[in-house]
Amino acid sequence: MPAHPHTASRTVSNARAVLAGWLLVLAAVFTGMVSYGGSTNEEFTIPGSESQTAMDTLKAKLPSAAGTSAQIVFVAPEGHKITEPRYARVVSATMAEADKAPQVVGVTDPVRSKLISPDRTAALGQVRYEVKKVDLADGSLTALEKTTEAAKDAGLTVEVGGSAYGSGSPSGGGHSKELAGLVVALLVLTITFGSLFAAGMPLLTAVTGVVLTLLGVHALTGAFTISSTAPTLASMLGLAVGIDYALFILSRHRSQLAQGMDAEKSAARATATAGSAVVFAGLTVIIALCGLAVVRIPFLTVMGLAGAGAVLIAVAVSTTLLPAMMGFAGQRLRPKPGSRAARRERAAQQPGHGGRRSFGERWGRAAVRRPLLTLLAVLVGLLAVAVPARDLQLALPDNGSAAVDSTQRKTYDIVSEKFGPGFNGPLLILADTSHTDSPQQATTALTKELKATEGVAAVGKPQLLAGGDSAVIQVVPKTGPADEKTKDLVEHIRDEAPGWQRETGAEVRVTGTTAVGIDVSDRLAGSLVPFALVVVGLSLLLLLLVFRSLVVPLKASLGFLLSVAATFGAVVAVFQWGWLADALGVEQTGPVVSILSILVMAVLFGLAMDYEVFMVSRMREAYVHGATPREAVLSGSRHASRVVTAAALIMFAVFAGFVPGAGSMIKPVAFALAFGVFVDAFLVRMTLVPAVLALVGRSAWWLPRRLDRLLPEVDIEGERLNDDRSAEAADRAPGERATAGSGDFGGGAF
Repeated sequence: MPAHPHTASRTVSNARAVLAGWLLVLAAVFTGMVSYGGSTNEEFTIPGSESQTAMDTLKAKLPSAAGTSAQIVFVAPEGHKITEPRYARVVSATMAEADKAPQVVGVTDPVRSKLISPDRTAALGQVRYEVKKVDLADGSLTALEKTTEAAKDAGLTVEVGGSAYGSGSPSGGGHSKELAGLVVALLVLTITFGSLFAAGMPLLTAVTGVVLTLLGVHALTGAFTISSTAPTLASMLGLAVGIDYALFILSRHRSQLAQGMDAEKSAARATATAGSAVVFAGLTVIIALCGLAVVRIPFLTVMGLAGAGAVLIAVAVSTTLLPAMMGFAGQRLRPKPGSRAARRERAAQQPGHGGRRSFGERWGRAAVRRPLLTLLAVLVGLLAVAVPARDLQLALPDNGSAAVDSTQRKTYDIVSEKFGPGFNGPLLILADTSHTDSPQQATTALTKELKATEGVAAVGKPQLLAGGDSAVIQVVPKTGPADEKTKDLVEHIRDEAPGWQRETGAEVRVTGTTAVGIDVSDRLAGSLVPFALVVVGLSLLLLLLVFRSLVVPLKASLGFLLSVAATFGAVVAVFQWGWLADALGVEQTGPVVSILSILVMAVLFGLAMDYEVFMVSRMREAYVHGATPREAVLSGSRHASRVVTAAALIMFAVFAGFVPGAGSMIKPVAFALAFGVFVDAFLVRMTLVPAVLALVGRSAWWLPRRLDRLLPEVDIEGERLNDDRSAEAADRAPGERATAGSGDFGGGAF
């Protein structure tokens, strides 16, 4: 599958045209963003689910019930009651002002509705909007907060929160997360290449790809509903893989330059060999991310497509813009004679001829010295880390995970303390009474049943919808929105609904923000195993095609599952059990964001397959050329481990850079990806893989002949190019030496 050298050579020789083309693309996408761009949102829905269908009905019959809402909580000074006349008047006056705020369609005065805490020190007012949270105008919530200033001046503690505010904490930090990752990446690349000039090229191409991706995503917001998390995910992925893919190609180029190859020819050959590996590696990530569509959740599909788009652009930039830049750089990328990079290249090409063994070879020798012991140690360690994964709980983030100093978090905490956690996430019961003889009697009977249901703290007065054939009833659970007992209550009401319908004639459906979140989490949890089977099956097929082996794909897939299990275990330990929570800035422990499991699995699959290809292809090449199984493993470790080490450190830095200050949506995902990359690269690919291949010996490369004939040839190592060079060498004068390097895409520059 490598690109032909002549095609790559044209890219290098026409560097100015390639650069101009990318500038035109960048300008076009920027124009599209300015002309058609909209805004992202944080809405999570599942079309066709019970909660969403009921919510759509509410929107049509009672817009104020289907819209978002806010809460205003008033707390009296210490030693006083909120029911004291002077404070009660201030509360009522504040709610009257709130009723005049932009987009507000109604308020509930807690003094009149008696929504007072049991100790009479707090009052909870409700503010209803006719529009959903995503449709709130800029400044609407700020205007609502300003209406509370008089109450604060009167001595009351007043906070504003509720579902109208974004779930969780803001991303925060501006572009500091990306900057931190770039700084570490620059350091790693400078050490890797021994050249600041060479280190800057992968960063420049990666940033170009990320800018193009973000402009494209924002340009599409005018036509599509795009989650606010999608651009962050696209940025995180685009930056990580963009740097890594450029690293693979540039390292191959530097390796060939160190051996004396002509600069333009080297750039073309590096693109044709290493570029082919990049295309294959990128394809695995893209397929995995696009596979998120099988979950059939629109916002997750959009996130997957945004991430896939970022990877696609990273591949395109690495295989076109980077070669053009290498053409511009010319001889400046050639390691100087006697430099550390040149000595390292010579040692890699002539192992055992003096000099210190490379880090990769020392690591590989340690792994295969006692392969069975290495295998058992890694398995026991990863399985031990994976143990907490049994307790993994999924939920959408609520204001309880927001920053502790935010008004929505303060509101959440006060409401939980004074009224009960269930008031932060009430349920809405939609009762269709159109088939009953007496809708009012049916609604009354249903309300009585709901009040008697275990787990219910309070039931509001039924509100009739337009036409009088339906009613909506607010039910307040005893537990918070993310609590497992709230989920149990929703399931119990749904289980009881058929019996209540027989008794009262009313058809019951549960909806509201909390119920929608529960349905989203259930859909994601239910899709995890099918998605895992699809991903593992895909990895088996891809690696079977590439390595023409049964052992290698099976080992790679099992190693991937180990990495994922250990990652989930670490997530549970930090975000649910609270280990290192303070150090990582985790505002509140509890269930992790629902999208984490399936999203992390998709991304880690692609990255794990990248590292598998980068490591094992060099081992296979050595084995095919006559090396013993053990020698092949050591050869692969010598040539590829440094590449994988640099790539994994950069990936880790980029993902870890998003953890401090990130919101509750991104923080656990970024942590999981950083931890997963570290575990998969260093423990699975660089340790477990050499141990297993050394243990099974020649059986690692066995494939039944019948299956071998059926499978198409997939050449990602540039072996055909090696054959072409062998033919060229045979035609040279007897004393003429070849200057090209080996066909591995990892390159000896490491």
